[in-house]
Amino acid sequence: SNNTMIAPKNTSCFQNCYYYFWYATSLALTTLSGAAIGYLIRRKTVQDGRFCLPLALRQTAYTKELLLAIHLAWIAGQNMIPHADSKGTAAGSEMEALLEICAKSNKNDFATAIDRENEDYIMKEILKSFPNDRIIGEEMIGVGAIPKLTLDKTWILDPIDGTTNFANGLPLTCVSIGLCHGGQPVMGCIYAPMTQEMYMAVQGHGAYRNGVQIYASSSSPNNNTERTILLEDSIVVFEWGNSARDANSVHKILSVASKILAHGVKASRQFGSGVLDLCYVASGRVNLVYAGILNEGWKPWDYCAGMVVAQEAGAVIQSIFGRPGMEGRTDEFDPVTGSVLRNSPNFDIYSKSIICGTTADLVSECRNVILSAVSASELGKPEM
Repeated sequence: SNNTMIAPKNTSCFQNCYYYFWYATSLALTTLSGAAIGYLIRRKTVQDGRFCLPLALRQTAYTKELLLAIHLAWIAGQNMIPHADSKGTAAGSEMEALLEICAKSNKNDFATAIDRENEDYIMKEILKSFPNDRIIGEEMIGVGAIPKLTLDKTWILDPIDGTTNFANGLPLTCVSIGLCHGGQPVMGCIYAPMTQEMYMAVQGHGAYRNGVQIYASSSSPNNNTERTILLEDSIVVFEWGNSARDANSVHKILSVASKILAHGVKASRQFGSGVLDLCYVASGRVNLVYAGILNEGWKPWDYCAGMVVAQEAGAVIQSIFGRPGMEGRTDEFDPVTGSVLRNSPNFDIYSKSIICGTTADLVSECRNVILSAVSASELGKPEM
């Protein structure tokens, strides 16, 4: 049977929201523990219409997949709330013991029982509805080789992005469900349960947060004049993640951050969730994010859903040092000026570095500063 659901036509936004909420809740009650159900009752969720499926997304080539993704992301998000809300309380230590933290590549790269529960549940429900689709999940892959994309429909899952934040009770964490078709990301759904924000996008149909269309910059339909954003006026996010901690690596990533700060920025941030970083650029909350200075990069599940949201909001996303197989000889930027090329190929979700900004000019400016810093740092490596 197909677990997706489409509300009747000719219904109001409120009726549609109620319909979706009733559908998701009825299924959630059969899958969540009693404690989680209590949180569903206690917390305000979608009664104000915040998860209403926008009109522009109701009749796309991937509407059924999006509806399923919304439902699954929401349920997985509810599974995260009891631990987050217990942090710092008398019940916190008991809840923490249930996390069953397991290290992967190193002690800073780990998964929890909730990661595994979420991914198992999402995969199972996707295959019920779309048995012929392929799935790439973070916990399924572990530290193994990541399968290459084919032209087939492929779901790419991050059951909890920002696992360190989640395990420590910090609210910046989310569930990310992306879909690729024809070898490219085409749909993204991201739910941040602690902030109760649902991001969604389908290629060619815009990006939305809680049912309202979002824009990376001031170039919305109501504002035809895009304000020039310079690096010195920007909030810049950098993510170091599980980067190597040896002296040369630390020197390199700090040299880049130092160069950017010395150049001048409004502020810098590090949120600990690459997926939310992309969503925040998409909604203009921050102006730029970069990662992968050591070419350690993110993984496809960190990029896929957030990339669709960011691009549909008008953001520009490129690799810093070149796509896989093109490192050091990028075809994304002008070799002389460093400007983003108009015919630049689409971002490759297997890239080992990323820079995403609200405008192409901002991406180019910041990348030029990064490249200058990297070159200087390699000439002046610290002594071991």
